[in-house]
This record gives sequence, C-alpha cells and structure tokens, in this order.
Amino acid sequence: MLSLSYEKKLSRSGYALVAGVDEAGRGPLAGPIVAAAVILPLDCRLPGLNDSKKLAPKTREKLFIKIREKAISIGLAVISHKIIDKLGIGKANKLAMQKAFQNLMICPDYILLDGKYSKIKTSLPQKAITGGDRKVASIAAASIVAKVTRDRIMVKYHQKYPRYKFDQHKGYGTEKHFELLRELGPCAIHRRSFYPVSEMA
Repeated sequence: MLSLSYEKKLSRSGYALVAGVDEAGRGPLAGPIVAAAVILPLDCRLPGLNDSKKLAPKTREKLFIKIREKAISIGLAVISHKIIDKLGIGKANKLAMQKAFQNLMICPDYILLDGKYSKIKTSLPQKAITGGDRKVASIAAASIVAKVTRDRIMVKYHQKYPRYKFDQHKGYGTEKHFELLRELGPCAIHRRSFYPVSEMA
C-alpha cells in the first residue's frame, strides 16, 4: 500500500491539503483523455493502492469506490478526441490536468502531478514527479479515478460502435484493434491525428 508520506511531509511544511493529479488515455487511438485530481485525508487507508496500470480491472473498480468514499474532493475532466486532434496530445493532456484541478470543490494548498513535464497554470505551489503514480498516494488515487472513468466511457462507446470492440481494448492500439481498423476504417471517435488512423481518414 502506498503511504501518504509525500502529503504528510508537505503538511508539516504548512500545506494541509495536497491534490494529486494524473491522467488516463494519452496513448489510445480512439476516445478521450481523462484527468483526475484527488485530495485525500492524511489518515486515509487504501490497501492495495497503486498505479492504475499495475492493477487488475476488478481491483481498480473496488479502489475507485473507496477513493470516492474517502476523498476530501475529486475533480474530473474529459477532453474529447476532437480537441486532442485540434491541440495535439501534449497540450490536450495539460488541458485535462488543468481542468481536473479547477473542478475540485475545495482548493488545495499544493499540487503534485504525475510526469516530468506536467506543470499547470496556477499560482499554487506544485511539483511534477516522474513515476508519481507509483510513489505518491494521491497521484495513484487520481490515476485510478481517471482510468476507471475513461474505461466506463469507452464501454459506453462500445454500445454505439459495437463492431470496434471498445469494451475490450478501450481504444488502445492492440492487435485486434488494428485488425478492426484495417477492416472497418476509423469511426467517429478515432483520433485523426494519430497514426495509423491519420493514414486511413
């Protein structure tokens, strides 16, 4: 279980409320990018908490429910495939993190972000941590919230575009997804700026 050591250290320096921010969906060929910001209480215990990519889907779902129960505040942002194509994935990623932070109901004193270059526009103190979703509890919680939220969105898209099997690969470039793209061509939610969709559109 990830401890809140980063958050507690900041608390001792006078930053009582620390928000962890992370995203899901940078790499897929279809669908949105989703970011989450999570403020956890310092006495929060979440056994099994880890980077969402290291967890089984059922474990993620269980932790998602517990995080929603225990978090002081959660902010979410969904940036569509159209905006990704317009801005590029780097700027879309920063926009998602920015909006997730802005959608917190309670303003934190400090922000911890996953990634080396993930800083956002704010007057609040912030720190970007490489591999933060494996090191910092609030960032790991944000990674889970973002991942589960995005997966649920892709399952809904599966109902609209069942032939593409979005419920299985969630838009990522799996062998099956590439096969379906070659067979069917891209659908409305595919990212036109991503290869190989850009060659097919």
